[in-house]
Amino acid sequence: MRGIATKISGVAPLFLLFIAGAVSSFEDIEKLRIWPLPAEVSHGGQRMYLGEDFKLVTEGSKYEDPSGILKEGFDRMLAVVRLSHVVSGHRNVSDSGGSALLQGLHVIISSSTDELEYGADESYRLVVASQGKPSYAQLEAKSVYGALHGLQTFSQLCHFNMKKKVIEILMSPWNITDQPRFSYRGLLIDTSRHYLPLPVIKNVIDSMTYTKLNVLHWHIVDTQSFPLEIPSYPKLWNGAYSPSQRYTFEDAAEIVNYARRRGVHVLAEIDVPGHALSWGKGYPSLWPSKNCQEPLDVSSDFTFKLIDGILSDFSKIFKFKFVHLGGDEVNTTCWSTTPRISKWLKKHRMTEAEAYEYFVLRAQKIASSHGYEIINWEETFNNFGNKLNPKTVVHNWLGTGVVGRVTAAGLRCIMSNQDKWYLDHIDTPWQMFYSNEPFEMIRDPKQQSLVLGGEVCMWGEHIDASDIEQTIWPRAAAAAERLWTPYTKLAENPDKVTTRLAHFRCLLNERGVAAAPLVGGGRVAPFEPGSCLAQ
Repeated sequence: MRGIATKISGVAPLFLLFIAGAVSSFEDIEKLRIWPLPAEVSHGGQRMYLGEDFKLVTEGSKYEDPSGILKEGFDRMLAVVRLSHVVSGHRNVSDSGGSALLQGLHVIISSSTDELEYGADESYRLVVASQGKPSYAQLEAKSVYGALHGLQTFSQLCHFNMKKKVIEILMSPWNITDQPRFSYRGLLIDTSRHYLPLPVIKNVIDSMTYTKLNVLHWHIVDTQSFPLEIPSYPKLWNGAYSPSQRYTFEDAAEIVNYARRRGVHVLAEIDVPGHALSWGKGYPSLWPSKNCQEPLDVSSDFTFKLIDGILSDFSKIFKFKFVHLGGDEVNTTCWSTTPRISKWLKKHRMTEAEAYEYFVLRAQKIASSHGYEIINWEETFNNFGNKLNPKTVVHNWLGTGVVGRVTAAGLRCIMSNQDKWYLDHIDTPWQMFYSNEPFEMIRDPKQQSLVLGGEVCMWGEHIDASDIEQTIWPRAAAAAERLWTPYTKLAENPDKVTTRLAHFRCLLNERGVAAAPLVGGGRVAPFEPGSCLAQ
């Protein structure tokens, strides 16, 4: 099935490996304190410690780490495990026996490439400690990006012991076999409604990796502002709020590279033909008229020449196989009320609705010419679904039932229904994010295979750098488990995972992520003094 990764070949079922330690009951699962929950877990009852010079070993791995992705990931893992504590107590555990001291992590990756490909194997197997090397943990993965997921899980097994001043791993030995349920696990950020500085975007990417989200949907431009430099059309970023609230072309390339090295794809979006008023600040001829500035002028070849230039520039830095062309909330009144466009419509015997279809399909052809597969918001399907490029991915947002209709028509779909997965709806509690099921009412395996996954959306009307993290987290984490963990391991009642999610929220805070309390909706303040575990 598309959207469901394959397990690592050759890995024995866990009940054969650790029968006594297999995790089965829900109560046992909730004691694991791992988020998102892995596919298969077994553990013991021993305590182990990380050695003073805990190191990365890659003997036997086909992956040679030519650009340092694995080494950087390992170093980041150690940094978040240590949490800036001074680890000074190794002498306190030196007499506990060699078997209790982990000297390093042995990583074996079977693929030699570090190209980030959508749908590639993200699975991993983590053993603490290795039966062959009892002083090492062992991490096996098909790809380096699966190994990065394994490092994230390993980091959650580690705790700083305040008394002994060392890093410890409880409940050893561990044996974890894991892979994502869906191949598309996304988070949208919106840099048009409010500009987000580059360090803020990078912090969002880092926090995504903690929950194994793998697609940053960058809604770069919209009606309000156009902050991105487009070399082919340099006046477009005249639509930015100010000269300082812009991203250079090199900035965008840096964001893509930063994300790639962490296993995160960057999905770029231009929302056409609506949501594009800011484009005309640099090129006024894109507007139907000075007094009627949206949607883009459907009658002008320059409109499509400019879109071609944008996507040509995009193809140089945005290497994800998909591009998002928007297509939602298009009010075509300006087309019929602008005399020259009305005349064009009559000449081509088009209604406003037909012109909307013409625009979307022509934009799709342009994107395809640059090697992209297209994602469009669901209105395009609702209005002319049978005319869309057959490789179109329909992005659901308006409500329920759309995923079923899209997949029944043979098209792929991403779910982001606004009543459950819009983070700017701050009255939506985390329980609703957790319970939102992409396969709801879809029983046909063929249709299920067309559901790529889902995405939580952080629209920017009411957020900026000051409050984006606490609006995203921890509610996005609730959706992340829905998208990663096998359906059979998910809680039917989300309240049953409250303790584990509260622990993860505290972990985010410890790692410098401003995740808000669980109690209430999004972006809430602590209700009263107390432990973050109780909030």
